[in-house]
Amino acid sequence: MKKVLVTLALAVSAQAYAAEELHLYNWNNYLSESTAKSFEAYCKCKLVQDFYGDNEEMLAKLAAGAKGYDIVVPTGFAVEALIKQGKAQPLDKKQLSNFKNLNAGYLNSFFDKGNQYSVPYAFTTTLLGYNETKLKELGLLDKANSWALIFDPAVLAKLKGKITVLDSQRELVSAALMYLGKPANSTNPADWKAARDVILKAKPYWAAFNNQSYIKELTVGNIYVALGYSNDMYQAQQDAKKAGRKFGVNFSLQKEGNTLSLDNFVVLKDAPRKDLAYKFINFMLDGKNASGLTNEMGSGNPNAAAGKFVKPELTKVHAIFPTAGELPRLQQLKDLNAKDRRELNKVWSEIKLK
Repeated sequence: MKKVLVTLALAVSAQAYAAEELHLYNWNNYLSESTAKSFEAYCKCKLVQDFYGDNEEMLAKLAAGAKGYDIVVPTGFAVEALIKQGKAQPLDKKQLSNFKNLNAGYLNSFFDKGNQYSVPYAFTTTLLGYNETKLKELGLLDKANSWALIFDPAVLAKLKGKITVLDSQRELVSAALMYLGKPANSTNPADWKAARDVILKAKPYWAAFNNQSYIKELTVGNIYVALGYSNDMYQAQQDAKKAGRKFGVNFSLQKEGNTLSLDNFVVLKDAPRKDLAYKFINFMLDGKNASGLTNEMGSGNPNAAAGKFVKPELTKVHAIFPTAGELPRLQQLKDLNAKDRRELNKVWSEIKLK
C-alpha cells in the first residue's frame, strides 16, 4: 500500500510539474532566447513556444480548433478577428501593474478601443530588405526605396530568381496596392484585380513565396531582395556582419508607403494557464525586459519605459523608428468582413495557382 501511495504521489507531482508551463503561440524571431530564459527563472515555470509566419495561419489554426495555447501575438486586424470570434479573454488589468509603462500613442487603437483585450507588444514595418552590394553592382540601388524593385518587370529582369515575397495575401496584395497608389486597405474589386495583375506579371521573376527562411537566404547571399518584416531584415543585416560576408544587407521603407504592424499580447479565452499568462505579459511590460526586443531583435517598441535601455543607434534607423514625416505613409491593415475575405481568397487563389 505504501508503495502504491508513493507511486501515486510521484505521478501527481510529475503532473503538477508538467502543468507549470506557459504556452505561447508567437511569430518567428519575436522573443530572444535570453528573455525567454529570464522569464522561466522569474516564474519558475517552462515557456513553450509554437510559431507562425502569418496572421492568417494563426487564425486558421485556432478556427480549426487548436487548443492548449495561453497567449497569441496577433497584429491589429487579427486582434479584431479574435474578438469577433469570441476567442479573446477580456483583460484583468489589476494583474498588469506595468501596463502604465506603455506609450499612450499605441493604446486605444481602432481594433480594440480601451484595450479591453490586447496589450501592445511591438511594432514592425513591412518593407524590402536587400543585398546592398549586389543592387549597387546591378545599378538598382536607387530603386530600393520603391515597390518597383519587386513589381516592375523592367527592374525584375536584372533580378530574376533572386527575389522572395511573403506568402501572405494581406501583405503582398497591400504592397501591390500601394505600388499602384491605392490605399493598403482598399476592398474595391477593381483595385484588387489591378493588384492581382501586377503580381502575376512579376511572379515569374520571383524565386519563391517565403515566410520562414528569407532571413537566412539574404544572409548567405542566395537572394538579393526580400519582402518581409523590419525586425527580420535587421536580424539578416546583423547575421551577415557577424558572418563576415563580403556584402552588406540593408533595408528601407518604400516611398509609396508601407504597412505598420502593431503586434499585441492576447490571452485566449480557453487558456489553460491564465495566471502564467498575466505573469508573462507583466514581465514583458517591464522597461528593461521590453528593451531586449528592440536591442536583440530590431523591433519597434511601444513601451515608453524601454526607451532609456534601447541602443541609441537603433533609434536612428527609420524602418524601426519611423520619423514624423514617414508616419503618414504607414498604414495598419484592418480586418475584412466575411464577403471581402471570400473575395480576397479568390484573388489569392488566382495568384497562387497561375
